[in-house]
Amino acid sequence: MTINVNEANLVFHLQTDHTSYIFRIMENGEAGQIYYGQKIHVQPNYKNLTSREWRDDNPSLSEEDPNFQPPAIKSEYASLGKGDFRYPAFQVTQENGSRITELTYDHYQLLNGKSRLVDLPSTFDDTNDDAQTLVLSFKDQITGLTLDLNYSIFPHQDIIVKSVKFTNPSSEKLVLNRALSSQLDLPDSNYDLIQFSGTWARERHLYRNQLRPGIQSISSLRTSSSHQQNPFMMLARPQTTDEQGDVFGFNLVYSGNFLDSVEVDQYDTSRILTGINPDEFGWNLAPQTSFQTPEAILSYTTEGMNQLSQQMADFYSQHLVNPRFTHEDRPILINNWEATYFDFNEAKLMTIVNQAHQLGIEMFVLDDGWFGHRDDDTTSLGDWFVDKKKFPNGIEHFSQQVHDLGMKFGLWFEPEMISIDSDLYQKHPEWMIHDPKSTPTPGRHQFVLDMTRPEVIDYLYNLMSHMIESADLDYIKWDMNRHITEMFSSELTSDQQLEMPHRYILGVYQLYDRLTKAYPNVLFESCASGGGRFDLGLMYYAPQAWTSDDTDAAERMLIQFGTSYGYPQSMMGAHVSAVPNDQMGRITSLKTRGAVAFFGDFGYELDITKMAPEELDQIKDQVAFYKQYRHLFQFGKFYRIDSPFVGSGNVISWQVVSDDRKQAIAARYQLLNHPNAPYTRFYFKGLDPNQQYQINDDAETYYGDELMNAGYFVPTILADGKESKDFYSQLFVVKAV
Repeated sequence: MTINVNEANLVFHLQTDHTSYIFRIMENGEAGQIYYGQKIHVQPNYKNLTSREWRDDNPSLSEEDPNFQPPAIKSEYASLGKGDFRYPAFQVTQENGSRITELTYDHYQLLNGKSRLVDLPSTFDDTNDDAQTLVLSFKDQITGLTLDLNYSIFPHQDIIVKSVKFTNPSSEKLVLNRALSSQLDLPDSNYDLIQFSGTWARERHLYRNQLRPGIQSISSLRTSSSHQQNPFMMLARPQTTDEQGDVFGFNLVYSGNFLDSVEVDQYDTSRILTGINPDEFGWNLAPQTSFQTPEAILSYTTEGMNQLSQQMADFYSQHLVNPRFTHEDRPILINNWEATYFDFNEAKLMTIVNQAHQLGIEMFVLDDGWFGHRDDDTTSLGDWFVDKKKFPNGIEHFSQQVHDLGMKFGLWFEPEMISIDSDLYQKHPEWMIHDPKSTPTPGRHQFVLDMTRPEVIDYLYNLMSHMIESADLDYIKWDMNRHITEMFSSELTSDQQLEMPHRYILGVYQLYDRLTKAYPNVLFESCASGGGRFDLGLMYYAPQAWTSDDTDAAERMLIQFGTSYGYPQSMMGAHVSAVPNDQMGRITSLKTRGAVAFFGDFGYELDITKMAPEELDQIKDQVAFYKQYRHLFQFGKFYRIDSPFVGSGNVISWQVVSDDRKQAIAARYQLLNHPNAPYTRFYFKGLDPNQQYQINDDAETYYGDELMNAGYFVPTILADGKESKDFYSQLFVVKAV
């Protein structure tokens, strides 16, 4: 059993293979947090961990029990107004304006397995992987509101999934002002908050700061998870590294406005809240209706951040990603965007397709510009029908030519957007999100469709499904290139406008859900100006995402390194583009660009028809090499070794290892060269210490313990007798003898 319940004391002990999560029902009927950390024995009670002392400056539950003081108690899902002055997990407004609740325990239910949520992306247990679910039900004595705290335990990945369901069984209308998915109160604050922040073209850089009294938070109000922040964060002891130490991981299965906050109070306890951002949120909980929060994912280990990343990656592959693509190797693709932009026709594209086929590339993806009269970025979004000037024989004819070569065919869409210069806008201007009393704020010459409207979902589904069938699509790149301003829907009532951000995301999920169920063999890749919606909500439908619009190899080292803490490499679209790089203007070698992009879902974004023969030979070799080790690159166990975010950051390295530890590939990247450099050794990770290995097919063999503990000599003098260069890369292919 992964969930142990002591009926007499109402103590709930949730166990994974290596962790314990314990809480109990307290004297006031609420749930109180006891412990989350390394696995401990099941006991009937934990008096040592629930001891209290009276403090003069705190309110008490009652005169009879002065030691029960809400500000000094670890709670499991706190409200505001009864003496706990920390930020609450939820808040409800009654019809009379009161915001006070008195939730008390009612009952619990144990379920085997883990089922999917309705209308939201969610985790699941389709493989009977020993998951268990606990539903803990509470009732508000004032309003009759019922609240279910849901806990699903995935023991073998050391994962706990939490969510909350609110139900209004009364005749009174209630309003949810806050409805977060998870609260965790920890007994001290000796942690570093590790977040992954940035902006367009430099997403998910690592920032590590010690907790301090007060609130530290990351969030988004862009109706997307955003380039600026990511819902994944960690709390690590100050001494924790990738290799050792205590660390908690938190993530949210959601793609909209979110909040991750840590509050350190006067007693140095830490309250972690995760869920929908309470700003720009309100939900009318009408009589006889319910509200389900997104799921929050918690994980813990004592073995450092590499271990945390690996157990979360294993969990996503088994219990979040579409099972159809869980272990399927992703195709090597070429995308025409940086090769042609909007200037193309069928004949021009076929020159790229034919060249790609000769190089062994497996899929051609047609990017922006194939529809309406889209010759620049000011027109046609919403008009998802083929531009006959560019494809006089229809896109079906072009697709057939691609398929006849044995290649797959993919297409770019930006379904959530609308252009003023479009047939769709002329027919349905009311479908555009805008406040009729306010001046619209354009972004990238485009606006956003109201995805809260069922007729909008139907319109997009019909056009996209027609294109999938007529062009026999294998792949869709779903882009989203601007955030929402003037958040207002003429379809919603005045008291529903704060529901709109969440309703919008539910509309996006509904369209994804309909398409992925109708066309289960189509591989979806999410994109939002690159990495602006790199989150688990979309990964449920689209098992990979375009990691960043920035394809510069040096910047991608930082982006992919940061992303790897919360997401596996199989989720990262990683491509080779031309130099000077379109975003950075930087020149790096084709060798280094390939060596970075290998560690993800590999592809190309450049005009291969203009490349020199020797460069084409290099690409052919890269494609063959990637095919040989593709499964290892995409699904191998990932280890970070040298971080760009620690020290000088001049050397970056990482490694993938097969499950049986018979194969590994490590990469070492040097940003800037050093003259007359010191001798260098590379320290591998994750090998079998008793196994002998060869590196790059060299005749010499090495035991795994030597390679991991003593290191492997890395030459800095190249074969031509010169020293290594700026932006220099080395790959080490390790094979068991």
